[in-house]
Amino acid sequence: MDHMNDPYDLREGVPSVDVFRRLRTDAGLSDHDPEAVAPALTGTWYGVVLCFEDEPIGMGRIVGDGGTAFQIVDICVHPAHQGKGLGRRIMAALTEELERRAPATAYVSLIADGPARFLYEKFGFADTAEHGSIGMYRFMRGG
Repeated sequence: MDHMNDPYDLREGVPSVDVFRRLRTDAGLSDHDPEAVAPALTGTWYGVVLCFEDEPIGMGRIVGDGGTAFQIVDICVHPAHQGKGLGRRIMAALTEELERRAPATAYVSLIADGPARFLYEKFGFADTAEHGSIGMYRFMRGG
């Protein structure tokens, strides 16, 4: 790709709360309450925002303890821009930062939705079941 005329710009950092929520919902991901998003963004270990002509259209984040455990979260690209290798660019930036700063023994996890698993496999991620583990989750509900 000719990066001189590339309309996409990958920037380090996290979006605002409103942009974060819009990026997730535009991509078909669940929304989150603003009161939950603000501290989540502050707790980001590393993040990137993908812009098209200065408009945020994608993002990805890494959260974790900075030493032993990291999780890649919030990978998304607006549907109008999908199929152009942009998710791969986001993942490349995140994994490069992990390789640069995370300890070699760190455990890096993510949740792969649907066909996204094929993208993540290209970056060395494997199904945890292959190692005798299963992913588990719990949503916290108030009241």
